[in-house]
Amino acid sequence: MHKGAVIRLCGILVMMYSLSFIPSLAVSLFYGDGEWGVFSLSFVLALLAGFMLWFPVAQRRDDLSVRDGFLTVTLIWVILGVIGSLPFILGLHLGLTDAVFESVSGFTTTGSTVIIGLDGLPPSILYHRQQTQWIGGMGIIVLAVAILPWLGVGGMQLFQAEASGVAKHEKLTPRIAATGRALWSIYVGLTVACAMAFWLAGMSPFDAIGHAFTTISTGGFSPHDESMAYFNSQLIETIAIFFMLAGGINFAIHFIAFRRLSIVPFVGDPEVRSYGRIFFWSTLLIALSLYLTNTYTGMWESLRQSAFQTASILTSTGFTTATFSEWPLHVPLLLVMLSFTGGCAGSTAGGIKVIRLLLVLKLGIRQLFGLAYPHSVTVIKLGDQPVAEDILFSVLGFWVLYFMTAFALTVAMMAAGLNLESAVGAVVATINLLGPGMGDVATTFATVGPVVKWLGIFGMIFGRLEVFTLLILFLPAYWRY
Repeated sequence: MHKGAVIRLCGILVMMYSLSFIPSLAVSLFYGDGEWGVFSLSFVLALLAGFMLWFPVAQRRDDLSVRDGFLTVTLIWVILGVIGSLPFILGLHLGLTDAVFESVSGFTTTGSTVIIGLDGLPPSILYHRQQTQWIGGMGIIVLAVAILPWLGVGGMQLFQAEASGVAKHEKLTPRIAATGRALWSIYVGLTVACAMAFWLAGMSPFDAIGHAFTTISTGGFSPHDESMAYFNSQLIETIAIFFMLAGGINFAIHFIAFRRLSIVPFVGDPEVRSYGRIFFWSTLLIALSLYLTNTYTGMWESLRQSAFQTASILTSTGFTTATFSEWPLHVPLLLVMLSFTGGCAGSTAGGIKVIRLLLVLKLGIRQLFGLAYPHSVTVIKLGDQPVAEDILFSVLGFWVLYFMTAFALTVAMMAAGLNLESAVGAVVATINLLGPGMGDVATTFATVGPVVKWLGIFGMIFGRLEVFTLLILFLPAYWRY
């Protein structure tokens, strides 16, 4: 393992991230909220920390292996979670546990929070909070592979470690740096379009930019305690639904559609089609349930609430217009199932991903077919493309590890003092990058103990790195050559 190269790269990335405090500093000066010193000090501390990591190994030029990539990616998410917590510690005087929880929730685009009274916070702190989700949405690693080659540092190993097991084989351009820049160009373009739409729909420029950051990143942070319910606007909710669903689509598909100036890539992709069907039928079923139980007056209001919450939960965004855990009958359970489904591979959404759900269903059907016709040979396809057996085994392994970890975290959170409903809700909220949970964590993690919060931090990083990247570090064989 090339430890010097790993430390050098972490230092470079931390120094790069220190620049992200400058926009927050500018916001503080613009609004005169008195927090400019907090962001100035945060910038200096982050730059100094990055320099101290980089300088002792600055001359190392070892190439990163894929093994090094796994460690680097995990370290970056952990280090940035700590560095990003500085404004919460220095400005809001949160304790280390709460500050790191809030920061990691931002970078992993989870949206769970320990802060109450958002409407009264300084604008620059709110901006920093929203920005963490925007940076984390596409992934600091994808940003790194777009820029680091200019600094003489290769990025393919990071991209392989960061991307999901299904999506990582997709390259939009021959060079990995160009791929990173292509993804970020689409990401920035969608963010600008979302911010403009929110502004034209009646949001203030500050709210429009902040919510655009966390809509495209499917993060769900809001500068308001009431989340999207604060605006009580069907137009704003409709815009949010559109861009949340867009954030949940594979960004490779966005790039191809933009390059061709056509919607055919969306229609032709089997995962996107299934994603759309899941959203459509889930919305109708939940709306009908809400209407028949008289939860809302009239079918239209039921449909409005259902469509927004379904889009928010399916994409793991976590914006709310209602507390879904208080909805009747099977509806909360159905929404929890949707949060496990998640968006498409290669998107900013959390969860297992639609493509893995499709492949497991096809595997199950193949097994049933094999029982009826023992001598048959069946090839599993997505669209017209056959799926390699190694990818199918990878998907099965993902499912097993995902649910075993979810079960273990649930048991650990119950041991830390949560009841069953709250423990399940906390696990769903964190490993699926959802944000809102059930029971004691339906709206905030502020009331739970520090052990639960640290377990939640682990769950969020686990969910963001999609199982393998994090769990491989717990394998003794990983550390042996």
